[in-house]
Amino acid sequence: MYRVDNILKDPWYNKCLEHNAAWERERRFCRHDLQHMLDVARITYMLMLEDGCLGKVAAIGASGKPLDGKEIIYAAGLLHDMGRWVQYKTGEDHAVAGARMAGPVLDRAGFDAAEKEIITTAIREHRTGGPAASPLGRYICRADDLARPCSRCAARADCYKIDRMETARLLLY
Repeated sequence: MYRVDNILKDPWYNKCLEHNAAWERERRFCRHDLQHMLDVARITYMLMLEDGCLGKVAAIGASGKPLDGKEIIYAAGLLHDMGRWVQYKTGEDHAVAGARMAGPVLDRAGFDAAEKEIITTAIREHRTGGPAASPLGRYICRADDLARPCSRCAARADCYKIDRMETARLLLY
């Protein structure tokens, strides 16, 4: 997964993580850090393996060769919240900002146009999922919630999402 490693080493990606951390320094609720993004990537991969859906990601790329589903899933998971700081700063939906900002990172990491489209679409869709979303967008959306250890959260009494979180009672992944 050398291209995923390229993402992790990308200066702009790391700057976005720093911006997220700065904006969330005093945040009581869930944070949008590297650990969360890794958790989302791993849980998305597990969910898609369990459901036998890796083939929906591993289509034919622009180069004419099969795409690496695992790298695509990990790229989407790692990048899905990179625009969170933009939402704090400007009010722009972080999924939209993140999808836009992910493009150059994916270029530098070595992803082709077809892979970039799959990944940026999933990032853009990760807040809502739903039947109209791409398969990867739906899985990233679910994994985003499953990655939160709500049952052990000190801020759960004040969390607006707690009633809809599958992890409110127990850890699932």
